[in-house]
Amino acid sequence: MLTGKQKSFLRSLANTMEPIIQVGKGGVTETVASAVDQALIARELVKISVLNNCLEPVDAVAQDLVKATDSELVQQLGKKILLYRHNPDNPVINFSSGQ
Repeated sequence: MLTGKQKSFLRSLANTMEPIIQVGKGGVTETVASAVDQALIARELVKISVLNNCLEPVDAVAQDLVKATDSELVQQLGKKILLYRHNPDNPVINFSSGQ
């Protein structure tokens, strides 16, 4: 479980990130979930964009992705979703001590 400080740190990292995955009309498909899972393995922090033609509400998409990828929701802002999952084998993000 992430602390408030950790979430704040992750949000600051995400400010300059572009969304690398888009969820469209089909919603959270197996392909989308797999792409998010692979991105989380490689990056730990992933920004996802929910397109206007997506039939599901953004919060439902976020919760579906959290369940499908065993990740944590850092932020949902408008149609952007920010997910985090620690990679114990190859950590990318280093939280400084005390957070």
